[in-house]
Amino acid sequence: FINQFFPPSNTTYLRNEITNFLQKSNETFNEAWEHFKDLLRQRPHHGFSELHQLDTFYNALNTNDQDTLDSAADGNFWDKIPRECLSIIESQSKVRYSRSRVTDVRVNENAPLSSSSQSNSFDLQQIAAALEDKLDIRMSRFEKSLNEMKILSSLLLTRGGNDFPVFHDNIQQFQTAAVENFIQNRQNVSSQIRPPGFH
Repeated sequence: FINQFFPPSNTTYLRNEITNFLQKSNETFNEAWEHFKDLLRQRPHHGFSELHQLDTFYNALNTNDQDTLDSAADGNFWDKIPRECLSIIESQSKVRYSRSRVTDVRVNENAPLSSSSQSNSFDLQQIAAALEDKLDIRMSRFEKSLNEMKILSSLLLTRGGNDFPVFHDNIQQFQTAAVENFIQNRQNVSSQIRPPGFH
């Protein structure tokens, strides 16, 4: 039955395609991963272990995408077990796919849209706009705190650094109170405990 639908010559051809898989120069990480999975689905009885599949895919990637996987694995991709490696690839594929879609919207935002892609494009434009708004809010908060720090540092510099009156007065008050407490405690102790014969 299997030989009828999957003749040995076809099986050999598909196994060779899987083994010789290479990421195309114009292919994104996500596209390469989908392409590789399609090859595996075409021949479900390919006989390759999960580790062999991961090794074939990783070695077929360009160096930038290999570095991305290593970085996502906190060092070396191959220090992980196969299930973790697969999870990292799937995660990176989703991240890279969503980034490429937002980039595509920005590149093509002046191009006329077909009615079927208008809603998807509009959603992506809304997401991009929301992200830009959040970035603007964070930048304005950062600039505000930076301005406050500049004002404070200029006050300290123009008022004499550590001799700034508020700090100076507080330090003097603290020192005076400490000395007074010390003297008062010493007098109390000396009046209470006197050796016999000394009045």
